[in-house]
Amino acid sequence: MHQQPDSSLFFVGTATTVLRRDGFTVVTDPNFLRRGQRAYLGKGLSSRRLTDPAIAVEDLPPLDAVALSHLHGDHYDRVAKRGIQPTVPVVTTVPGAKRLKRRGVSSAGLRTWQPWELSKGGSTLRITALPGRHAPGPMQAALPTVMGMLLEFHPADGGRPYRIYESGDTLVIDDLTEVVRRYPDIDMALLHLGGTKVLGVTVTMDGRMGADLIELLELGRRAKIVPVHYDDYGVFKSPLEDFRAEVERRGLVADIRYVARGDTLPLD
Repeated sequence: MHQQPDSSLFFVGTATTVLRRDGFTVVTDPNFLRRGQRAYLGKGLSSRRLTDPAIAVEDLPPLDAVALSHLHGDHYDRVAKRGIQPTVPVVTTVPGAKRLKRRGVSSAGLRTWQPWELSKGGSTLRITALPGRHAPGPMQAALPTVMGMLLEFHPADGGRPYRIYESGDTLVIDDLTEVVRRYPDIDMALLHLGGTKVLGVTVTMDGRMGADLIELLELGRRAKIVPVHYDDYGVFKSPLEDFRAEVERRGLVADIRYVARGDTLPLD
């Protein structure tokens, strides 16, 4: 079992992180395929993994929940399904939850702005579905419904919750401005980048769009920013350097933490 400090983020790879805070342990978008294995993306499409995850699925600590932005082969794969106990609740989209339940996996499907809660030892974990759009126009029909997520860790002493925004595989859309109107005190933002292209169409944020989102949500003055989901598959066409260069070109003032696979970032 991987030993991880309390109140920390451990980056596994792709959009997979292990979050520990206030007695809870949550894994996001569990992708544990090895380098060379294929993620199946639906409609006959697949992509070969170019990297290895920092740990294997069997190295995960005991989990309280899985926070899944959408049911796609590079976010919840066959290795994760076999390796994570089916009794661990998977909090995801409504269509994703329906499919998982048919596979015997405990799941909760959320509509936009709908919360899910779990209490333990006086602390509360709340996961709320946020807006997201995986593709422009008619291309949306070819890809799974996606959501962003707000993970709130409420301590037992009644103090201020720690809030993590995960963008999910979204493009930059106006609906996202409602996120910071409702939650102005975000502590950390996990941005799914990579500029994924499917059939020639960009379906996740590239480096330019990532900078657009920082400006749109004024994240530079709100949160630590952690880029994820940028170099693990052949369909990812915008490397992390694109994002770095665009942030520098615009002169954005932001607390961006570049966390390598296998590294741990304190949540404080």
